[in-house]
Amino acid sequence: MEQFAFYVFAGVTLLAALGVVLLRNVLHAALMLGLCLLGVAGIFAQLGADFLFASQILIYVGGIAVLILFVVLLAGRASELITRQTNKLWPPAAFVCGVTFVFLLRYYRSFNGTSASSAPKPTTFALGKLLLGDLALPFELISLILLAALAGAIVFSRTEHDEEERKA
Repeated sequence: MEQFAFYVFAGVTLLAALGVVLLRNVLHAALMLGLCLLGVAGIFAQLGADFLFASQILIYVGGIAVLILFVVLLAGRASELITRQTNKLWPPAAFVCGVTFVFLLRYYRSFNGTSASSAPKPTTFALGKLLLGDLALPFELISLILLAALAGAIVFSRTEHDEEERKA
């Protein structure tokens, strides 16, 4: 059953990653990226990496929702949301992907049949104690830096039209 769940999560992740690359609409590609990151979170959950699972959901998938919001708010016209996703270097990139797939398949086959020695131990309590204990000040400073970066992105995204409306 665990192997079936892994194949489901891996399939969802791979198909969503293909959707990110092949879809022409930026909004649809961003939604596929969110689905891809959800698949990775499912793999983390299956491996017993509870902290990575939770952070994947909260940070990355939540970040995709914010990305979609920014695309909708800053794009302006619907025609700007559709872009060409390929260039003339796609054949070498496809070749590199194929070679990588073959090597990963060989690697998987060499470890087929091995099993984990013990069940994974939860890590959330130890990491939470560390982040909110000894590393509380750097943790909060990083959040302030990220907040300043978000405010800067909003300031830089303003156009002259917005300035004229504000003055009027």
